[in-house]
Amino acid sequence: MKETRVTISCSDLSLEGRLSIPESEGPVPGVVVCHPHPLMGGMMENNVVIAICEALSEVSVATLRFNFRGVGRSQGTHDNGVGEQNDIAAALAFLSFQEEVDTDRIGLCGYSFGAGVALHFATNNDQIKVLALVSPLLSNPSPIQCYVKPKLLLWGDRDIALPIADFDLFTNQLPDPKEYEVFSGADHFWWGFETRMSSRAVDFFKNNL
Repeated sequence: MKETRVTISCSDLSLEGRLSIPESEGPVPGVVVCHPHPLMGGMMENNVVIAICEALSEVSVATLRFNFRGVGRSQGTHDNGVGEQNDIAAALAFLSFQEEVDTDRIGLCGYSFGAGVALHFATNNDQIKVLALVSPLLSNPSPIQCYVKPKLLLWGDRDIALPIADFDLFTNQLPDPKEYEVFSGADHFWWGFETRMSSRAVDFFKNNL
């Protein structure tokens, strides 16, 4: 995967990112990928984020991963998921501005904290066509219970953040269209499961973008 270092303008802040655009004769789909919690070491150099971006690049999908405000070289400070909504909006605008990207085929993906921020953003944005959430910290009620666009939820059965029985019950009650999968042996960090997890995410985006 060949990536380009980019700087994303977000109001009066600058965010650092990595943009990957595959070679193609026509416009390609694009996906913005959001990293886990900044206060727990989350950044765009995360194993899950990189695995998803690399896998999408291999099937000719453009990707943009970036650091939320206050992470790495991104300016600003952590804002508990509030200001981070603006960070996603800025990343989405940046990706959409690329002439190689089809603005009618834009997806959003988030992991852990990034999944929560991505979900709240997607419920109020018409441009996002599909949403993939990896290890989302689900609650009841949740905005995803009213989200009627294509969505994918991925979980590890050793993730102690949510009992597997609760995950099954929760996802069964979600509105269609929906897809979800529980990976036996995987925990919240997905070490050793990156390839399987990212392949499942890629299939979802390929089929829905």
